[in-house]
Amino acid sequence: MPCLIGKNVAVIGASRGVGRRIVEATAEEGARVLAVSRQDEPLRQLAQEISGVETLALDAAAEEAPAAVFERLLPDILVIGAGALPPASPFHLLTWREFAVNWEADVKIAFCFCKAALARPLPAGSRIVLISSGAALAGSPNSGGYAGAKRTQLFLADYSQKESDRQGLGLRFTALAPRMMPDTELGRSAVAGYSRYLGMSESDFIRSMGVPTSAADVAEAVVSLVRSADEPSSKVFVVSGAGLEPVAA
Repeated sequence: MPCLIGKNVAVIGASRGVGRRIVEATAEEGARVLAVSRQDEPLRQLAQEISGVETLALDAAAEEAPAAVFERLLPDILVIGAGALPPASPFHLLTWREFAVNWEADVKIAFCFCKAALARPLPAGSRIVLISSGAALAGSPNSGGYAGAKRTQLFLADYSQKESDRQGLGLRFTALAPRMMPDTELGRSAVAGYSRYLGMSESDFIRSMGVPTSAADVAEAVVSLVRSADEPSSKVFVVSGAGLEPVAA
């Protein structure tokens, strides 16, 4: 039986890749889903292909974006996955603007939505899942400021949980750190960039990863976390082809 019947789910960054897979997975589990993305045409296509999904086109990095989302659908489950494609170069070859692109997108989006979840606040028991990256834990020397930005997202999830606990809001914040996903646009760009950086073929680089993580793995991880009424064993989980792995505090 679907496990999310009666739940409202808002997915930020929903038009492709991981976000789209999360929309599909949560809709399949019976949730009412609002798919949010800056790109209008992919949203229209998504709504045509997934019955019952609602859509909202906006820039998730705009400071007024959370209010617009929450007015459209107050979520029981908020998934924050939007961000920018990082550069595929070491930092010394980049301008500051290129280096900082993920700070101005990924970090700002996480900041705005976590802040709004606390300030409104969302109803007690609401789950906020922040999609970060395995680069936040392992680093990523060929993608400018990406790893640092994704690490800061982990800090924001932790700060948000501490503030919810301090105020007694009853919100639950969890961050996921997926390993590189070759089946997404972000993953394909990373594979191409790192294979050039290391002087090897893309196929050899992918083989060196073992069992690659997929967007479907991340969607399955999100559903696994939010279907449970229990407190998660960790606030941060690595997602790989082998499933969820808690990160020690």
